[in-house]
Amino acid sequence: MFGSVETPRHWARHLVRTRALQRETGGFTEFVPLPFVHMAAPLYLQHKARRGPTFREALLMHAIGRIAYHGLIDNIQASWVKLGSAGAAQVLQAGGNDLGGTLMDENISRAAGATHGQLMEEGDFRALVEPLGRTLAQRTTLYGRVGALA
Repeated sequence: MFGSVETPRHWARHLVRTRALQRETGGFTEFVPLPFVHMAAPLYLQHKARRGPTFREALLMHAIGRIAYHGLIDNIQASWVKLGSAGAAQVLQAGGNDLGGTLMDENISRAAGATHGQLMEEGDFRALVEPLGRTLAQRTTLYGRVGALA
């Protein structure tokens, strides 16, 4: 999660350190920048956090993640729960290549004030990726292909 109490300098430091860790261990399968959802978050309501990252900052975090982890982490995930379908589509055009899973009744982001994340079904994913020229594919947790979707 990013965009609550830290600054872009902290984000850059995190990317550099996790890149070094990935070079050493190879343990990460994906990078998932989760924008802080502030609206009903206690930290924000107590005036101890900012309003979360701007959409531009979220887009840049994904794009810079693609560059920073090039050759080390192949998968940059857009959280449609945090960004919504339209935001996730933009991230897919700026370095993202994964939309995560089909969640049902997600409540963490919703409790913090997000308006997305209740449910996304296969047809919704297809409607999101096909106009971008992407192929919808189901994957395992470790990014193996499950099989072709009809």
